[in-house]
Amino acid sequence: MENTILNTDQTLRDFEFDIQEQNTDKYIHTAKNVKLYVKDYGKGKPVILIHGWPLSNEMWEYQIDFLVQNNYRVIVYDRRGFGKSSQPYDGYDYDTLTDDLKEIIEQLQLENATLIGFSMGGGEVVRYFSRHGGKGVTKAALISSVVPFLLQTNDNPDGHPKEKSEATANAIKEDRIGFVDNFGKTFFGINIINKPLSTPLMEYYRMLCSFASPRATLKCAESFSFTDFRDELDYIKVPTLIIHGDDDKIVPIDLTSAKAAKAITENTYIVYEGAPHGLFYTHKDKLNADILNFLNS
Repeated sequence: MENTILNTDQTLRDFEFDIQEQNTDKYIHTAKNVKLYVKDYGKGKPVILIHGWPLSNEMWEYQIDFLVQNNYRVIVYDRRGFGKSSQPYDGYDYDTLTDDLKEIIEQLQLENATLIGFSMGGGEVVRYFSRHGGKGVTKAALISSVVPFLLQTNDNPDGHPKEKSEATANAIKEDRIGFVDNFGKTFFGINIINKPLSTPLMEYYRMLCSFASPRATLKCAESFSFTDFRDELDYIKVPTLIIHGDDDKIVPIDLTSAKAAKAITENTYIVYEGAPHGLFYTHKDKLNADILNFLNS
């Protein structure tokens, strides 16, 4: 009888472990007919990693395991239109994208979380504070972020001319994969004398980008190119880490993070000398160490 009870208890524990393992890889419905692919690993204070354009959650490969091994719960997800998430025709404005983020935080019942947004993802971090009051979030990080404003206007004269965004859209419409291939070289700072990653890895990142919906690729490019976050930075009242490379040819540091660092009250601003936009890979060890120091502080 005793052996039967022990065997039953062990079976229940194994079953609970299996269920827990299954739940690390899931879909979360955030709106009608929209479900987002989510990975949820580890235990401890939650860290939500928001990917850049036009990638998917896999870009965080070199950060996920590092943070889990350092006793953090890591949540990554594919933005709608990208990776394994639903690809609706519309809903690629920052309000809708941030409402998706809110649903993930609420449905996973996250508290004392840290939001980390890379590039386009920085906009979702900022909009989460201005639109949803930063509920459940106690720290934030902006990595190679597009905030506060990329577009050239009368009061933002050093921004990107509208014609540049139009040229990008036309290139995507003409040959999306060819555009991504060329974009990737600038993204990682590849040139004749500098090749920070292997050809197979470049091809892998290109493949990840190719999974994105063509419509989402275009509409999200509009969102991060034309959205003005300047009046929203005051809403961030939590400790914020800002990291940017000073050789970023995709999202110039002087136009973005240098200004964000002046506007966000409580921030730690770190400039990576010689780093390109894709520093999550090219400077992964330094980035991991700086993120961990910030989380532990």
